[in-house]
Amino acid sequence: MKWLRSALCCVWMPCVAAGCALIHHDSAPYAAIAPEQIALADDIHLARQGWPAARWWTRFNDPQLDALIDQALAGSPTMLIARTRVAQAKSDVELVSTGSSLQVTALALLNREHVSAHGFLGPFAMNEPALGLTGPWYTEGIVGLGASLNVDIWGKQRAQIAASLGVSNARLAETSAVELELSADVAQLYYGIQTTYRLIDLLNESRDVAAFAVQAHEGRAARGLEARTFTEEARAQELAIRRQIVAAQAQIMQFRESMRALVGAGPDGLRVIEPVALPAVDAALPATLSYELLARRPDLQAMRWYVQSSFDRIDAARAAFYPSFDIKAFFGFNALHLGDLFTHASQQINLIPGLYLPIFDGGRLNANLSGAREASNLLIEQYNQAVLNAVRDVALTGTRLQSLDAEAGLQKRRIESVAFARDSAEAHYRRGLASRLTALEARQPVIAERVALLTLDGQMISQEIALTKALGGGYRADPPVEPRPR
Repeated sequence: MKWLRSALCCVWMPCVAAGCALIHHDSAPYAAIAPEQIALADDIHLARQGWPAARWWTRFNDPQLDALIDQALAGSPTMLIARTRVAQAKSDVELVSTGSSLQVTALALLNREHVSAHGFLGPFAMNEPALGLTGPWYTEGIVGLGASLNVDIWGKQRAQIAASLGVSNARLAETSAVELELSADVAQLYYGIQTTYRLIDLLNESRDVAAFAVQAHEGRAARGLEARTFTEEARAQELAIRRQIVAAQAQIMQFRESMRALVGAGPDGLRVIEPVALPAVDAALPATLSYELLARRPDLQAMRWYVQSSFDRIDAARAAFYPSFDIKAFFGFNALHLGDLFTHASQQINLIPGLYLPIFDGGRLNANLSGAREASNLLIEQYNQAVLNAVRDVALTGTRLQSLDAEAGLQKRRIESVAFARDSAEAHYRRGLASRLTALEARQPVIAERVALLTLDGQMISQEIALTKALGGGYRADPPVEPRPR
């Protein structure tokens, strides 16, 4: 190969001097993001450190959630689309790879031809058997094998194959990103349902208290001990609680239908979701992000592979300026009379080496190179922005978890304070110093504060799932290689 390349260079240099297609302009590639920009502020930290594990959702120890996520990863249309895109990319790699392989074709041709007396083969139009001319009709037969081989001297074909491989690897990473997206969305919906179940329980407690208050006020109003206004106020409060219960039940139905669409289940394909206790939040942040985040995020890995593929496309566009070389060959039989086709004299052998040099192309090659370079620069900027967005996602969710943890601690102390008044009212009722209505109504503020704590707990679970997603959900590319511009 070296001698061939040297020989072609000897042909190529005079061509350059004579005006062959030249690279007029090729701008420098954009720079990838700096490592110091892949970091969190010093004041963002959680109690635990570390990265999510594979199948991170199993940490919640909930068989229902495990089964729902497995169902989504197996049968969701979104997953099927992602896997189909991977298969399509692999087919593209195989298709591009065939361009550098030896191509062999079997050929069989039958041609019934009337020869023109005024054409190039005019003498063959005569019918003079003594001279071997039996025109003007002939039945030509050709049988044999044809072969062609493109010699990839400048690496154009190799660059195209590498570009296709880059797209294939990007599609694989995108599949992992879809898996992460699906698992996180299923977990968010699942704990949305579980939080709403718990909310309905608390609202039922509050409704029972409100219903007793209505009965108590109706009895006192019937005996003339108080105005009916108190009864209607109590009833209005009860109706407001019932409305909240109806809204919460509708929310569960909406969550279920969203879950059904997410996992790709039919009308009866989604199992009944039973209420379970909410898990304790145990989120963790790594001590440092740096380039480790790039290897942990499948979407960033996909972008990196697309950038790498764009560099290979630039190499292919550059190689298009250089001469190409191929070899074509044919071996078989060719005769104007079928009776002579398979005789030794009818053997035909062709060996055709070909050299192709671009000279004047109207700027097509330069436009192709410029387009490849600009497309690569665009991908680099999109990659840089995706990295910054990933760092932002981690920072925002980590900060929000810090804040929610502090709020939850304060809310628990608030419940303790409000519960003291409830316990005091119940103690007075047991000693006959207060009515049962007073003791029950003292529970309402506690229930309201428990609802507030439940809201915080639900938000913390949601943010923990969001943080897991922002950190890549257990995905890891090995090794974490960064794109190198060309």
